[in-house]
Amino acid sequence: MIELPIGLNAELVPLSWLIGVWEGTGVIDYTIGDEKVTREFGQRVSFSQDGLPHLNYNSYAWLLGEGDDEPAPLATETGYWRLSRPLIDADPGPGMLPGGEQKPFTTADDVETLRNATNGFDVEVALVHPGGVMELYLGQVAGARIDLSTDAVIRSHGAKEYTAATRIYGLVDSHLLWAWDIAALGQNLRTHASARLAKTD
Repeated sequence: MIELPIGLNAELVPLSWLIGVWEGTGVIDYTIGDEKVTREFGQRVSFSQDGLPHLNYNSYAWLLGEGDDEPAPLATETGYWRLSRPLIDADPGPGMLPGGEQKPFTTADDVETLRNATNGFDVEVALVHPGGVMELYLGQVAGARIDLSTDAVIRSHGAKEYTAATRIYGLVDSHLLWAWDIAALGQNLRTHASARLAKTD
């Protein structure tokens, strides 16, 4: 059973099963030309909410040591997850401009009107990586499964080549499972990494 946090924004109910801290291990499996990169990693992921209609997301991953090697920091990313819908006058922004007094989509019935043609909810995920890459994913949440594809990838002038990605998240036997395919370093979209995480908080 999923417990909804007190004060949860109604728009986050379809994503509420993500809320919490998840930790576990995964595998990197990516081929670049004739070279195959295969490594195990640990990961800690946090989804939190602050009363606004989005989830705050943070991920930290580390390479697991081989032999006597100590674990080594690997990657971090941060971002925001929300249902995808046009923003209206009642929503805050742009910048720090406050929204109207009457808040939109405050009840379960209001949120139900956002269901798409396949009976899921459209979602947007904006992620930032410290290596100069920003991603905007579009996709949908249907029950305890989320499918995402990049709509845009922005890179700084010094970032490594990275052009597209897909991600899948699912809740299976109380574990968060995810898989991430990327197109990078001159390669077409292909398997990159996956993990199985258990809820710790």
